[in-house]
Amino acid sequence: MASLGDIGLSAAINLLSAFVFLVAFAILRIQPINDRVYFPKWYMKGLRSSPLHARAFVSKFVNLDFTSYVKFLNWMPAALQMPEPELIDHAGLDSAVYLRIYLLGLKIFAPIAFLAFSVMVPVNWTNNTLNRSNLTYSSIDKLSISNIPLGSNRFWTHLVMAYVFTFWTCYILKREYQLVATMRLHFLASQRRRSDQFTVIVRNVPPDADESVSELVEHFFLVNHPDHYLTHQVVYNAKKLSSLVAMKKKMQNWLDYYQLKHSRNQSARPTKRTGFLGLCGSKVDAMDFYNTEIEKLSKEIELERDKVMQNPKSIMPAAFVSFRTRWGAAVCAQTQQTKNPTIWLTEWAPEPRDVYWDNMSIPYVSLTIRRLIIFVAFFFLTFFFMIPIAFVQSLANIEGIEKAAPFLKPFIEIKFIKSLIQGFLPGIALKLFLIFLPTILMIMSKFEGFISLSGLERRAATRYYIFQFINVFLGSIITGTAFQQLDKFIHQSANEIPKTIGVSIPMKATFFITYIMVDGWAGCAGEILRLKPLIFFHLKNFFLVKTDKDREEAMDPGTIGFNTGEPQIQLYFLLGLVYAVVTPFLLPYIIVFFGFAYVVYRHQIINVYNQEYESAAAFWPDVHGRIIFALVISQLLLMGLMSTKEAANSTPLLIALPVLTIWFHIFCKGRYEPAFIRHPLQEAMMKDTLERTREPNFNLKEFLQNAYIHPVFKGDEDNDSEVMSEGWEQEPAVVQTKRQSKRSTPLPSKRSGSVSPSSPSLHES
Repeated sequence: MASLGDIGLSAAINLLSAFVFLVAFAILRIQPINDRVYFPKWYMKGLRSSPLHARAFVSKFVNLDFTSYVKFLNWMPAALQMPEPELIDHAGLDSAVYLRIYLLGLKIFAPIAFLAFSVMVPVNWTNNTLNRSNLTYSSIDKLSISNIPLGSNRFWTHLVMAYVFTFWTCYILKREYQLVATMRLHFLASQRRRSDQFTVIVRNVPPDADESVSELVEHFFLVNHPDHYLTHQVVYNAKKLSSLVAMKKKMQNWLDYYQLKHSRNQSARPTKRTGFLGLCGSKVDAMDFYNTEIEKLSKEIELERDKVMQNPKSIMPAAFVSFRTRWGAAVCAQTQQTKNPTIWLTEWAPEPRDVYWDNMSIPYVSLTIRRLIIFVAFFFLTFFFMIPIAFVQSLANIEGIEKAAPFLKPFIEIKFIKSLIQGFLPGIALKLFLIFLPTILMIMSKFEGFISLSGLERRAATRYYIFQFINVFLGSIITGTAFQQLDKFIHQSANEIPKTIGVSIPMKATFFITYIMVDGWAGCAGEILRLKPLIFFHLKNFFLVKTDKDREEAMDPGTIGFNTGEPQIQLYFLLGLVYAVVTPFLLPYIIVFFGFAYVVYRHQIINVYNQEYESAAAFWPDVHGRIIFALVISQLLLMGLMSTKEAANSTPLLIALPVLTIWFHIFCKGRYEPAFIRHPLQEAMMKDTLERTREPNFNLKEFLQNAYIHPVFKGDEDNDSEVMSEGWEQEPAVVQTKRQSKRSTPLPSKRSGSVSPSSPSLHES
């Protein structure tokens, strides 16, 4: 049977792994050759220069200042020194609020752990129920609720603590929700002018036989938003054009490389082979070859651009519509435009960096079918994955392995091997099974048709959390319990099985403790080491970097990975809330994770990650909702566990807990969530008035001119922005509509006429 000593040895193994990673990081980060790997954000901001310049040959690769090695942990206090307002200016509100999730974990679980160890652990430990049973258990289980005898009055302690833990968690959640909502509103109010504050996206524009999509959009908003409509940009299906532009950039990069190579050695022109990967085929002049290829692609791009611009089928029934004021945009984005709620659908446009252009060409009518397909696919992915999860969990049970393979018993019983199997291998194996899951879930989200990167990541995060809840949490409990207690089930009556399951649920704490140590402790240390980016950076520099552009791409730091990081944090909230009453011994491991991860990710956000977009913490309602879900699950599991312990008097009192928790969630949803999905008209008007006072002559149309043009039309070399700017309607001039019936568009078009939409004569007509 497992013991506290085995868990201690497992903890020592994981702590040693984390310590090795941290020492390696402390040494590698101060080497000049690795500076771009560990401080890329400062390079991207132009605030750091390479230490390789103006140094002796050896000092370019190795740091010869031995005093810097003594301060190998100075990165920790440095990561905590930057104040939160400065962090928001430096990395954005999304990153700062993401860090608050770790602080939230500390605020919730540190007091809970103190109470649990002060009150419940002594109550659990001073029993000998497990000693008298023939169940398989560990020393940790003697600290859990499993060690309380059936029908004992001591269960009142757990009942009271369940209420205390619930009220404390809800109190902290409310404070944090209120604080983040205030931070979001302040951030939006204090920011400089952004194009998404004035822009909505309109989708499912109905077809019209007389007018193009652009003319139809213009007329609709001139009629229905006459005082606030400014301009619009239709959405093009430019997938093929995008691939051609990407290919041209790749060819241009190779041409730059060979021209640089030729400039260093002008005695001979560089050559290449035209076959597969340049390994076979005829040998040709490299610069002439790529010049020819670039000319061909330029012609193809020009033809495809004309096709996209002129072919009505390339224009999607959607457009980015911009307004003169934030107030006008807020009214449009937050209201129904017609009596038919299925057409002219408006919502806030994502900021330009956040737009996922590949999905802009998906017809809106196909989104429902796509989401149904993905729902079915995700269902089968989740439940068929239970098979490998069940196998992985069997590795966590030494006794089960010994019963299945008795000949391995002498080898497994070696103390070090036993601790290694229980404390390291199950978590590693589970991580390996989950390694490809985020990519699969992101592909699913893209297929569904979300038009923003933040939307893609939030949907993938939701699915990742559901998957982990079903497979990692419930799967671990169910499969682990069945394997561990199989022999007991066979030799007992049917009415005893629910009791055995009830006792066995807290006994899975041993596995989750090892999972937290492997995934949380060692995982965070591995995160800050950045071993994979380090290796890839040097491999790219040695084999692939041909130009300065390649060097910039080789040091791409990536983002914080909300779609994987946030659901992983939520799993720890779930484990902490479920086991707070059941097995409090797990809580210190979670507290160590939250504290360590906060320092690590604060360092990474300051020095490494470059967030692709800014959603102003729009993800916080998801964070709050998942913690509430974990709280309700913990209460339901406790009710089930109490029912197996013959605590009939306490079980009915637990029913009030999920009811109160759900009521609390509804209250928070109504009170704070609107700040994350709507923009108050009062705030919009105040901001508009303030800007008109400060900058009365600001040209908003020029500011918005190219904000939502597809990136492939923004190339400098071919004056693409000039071509595409024709899609943005110019300010004055109106002509009569092309419609034969003017009932729905009483205002004339402004495409080429004589009156401004705001002129008195137009209003009189």
